Amino acid sequence: MALTPEDVVTKQFQHVRFKEGFDPDEVDDFLDEIVVEWRKTIAENEELKAKLAAYESGEAPAKAAAPAEEPAVEQSAPEPEVVEEVPAPVAAAPAATGGAAASAGIIELAQRLHDEHVAEGVAQRDKLISEAQAKAAAILAEAEAKSREEIARLESERATLEGRISELRQFERDYRSQLRGFIEEKLRDLDVAGSTSGATPVSAS
Repeated sequence: MALTPEDVVTKQFQHVRFKEGFDPDEVDDFLDEIVVEWRKTIAENEELKAKLAAYESGEAPAKAAAPAEEPAVEQSAPEPEVVEEVPAPVAAAPAATGGAAASAGIIELAQRLHDEHVAEGVAQRDKLISEAQAKAAAILAEAEAKSREEIARLESERATLEGRISELRQFERDYRSQLRGFIEEKLRDLDVAGSTSGATPVSAS
């Protein structure tokens, strides 16, 4: 599909944020200049094609020969006029070729600008992806380090609590043993005191 000036005018480029690149306004102004020159070249090319077709069909030589019919003497020799008009298509061909070359140059320039924008966008995309991956890896590593530190802290706290629980259980066993010994000792004292009071004779008075 051939590229037209309208394609250049209506072409929309995606804006990429947070990156270095060309000024969109300068690019638009330059493309507008390209479109103007391109349209001029196309118009000139069409005009040259029309003139070339007219020369090849013989219309132009006939029109050019009309004023020469007034002198009766020169009517018998119209050949020089035809010879003078014949080189015109030859001269038009290079002009048409130059117009086509200019159009090709403009197309090539527009295509190069487009390729540069695309390449720049791809490079920026790859850079952003790389930076995002590096940031994600750093965040993940930091989270894993914090998780290991938190697990180690909880393990230490658990060991401390387990030691404290063991100490409390040992204290409870010792306290119960001491309390049992104290109570048994008091019961023995009561038994001794009771037996002693029962053996003592009661006074008659």
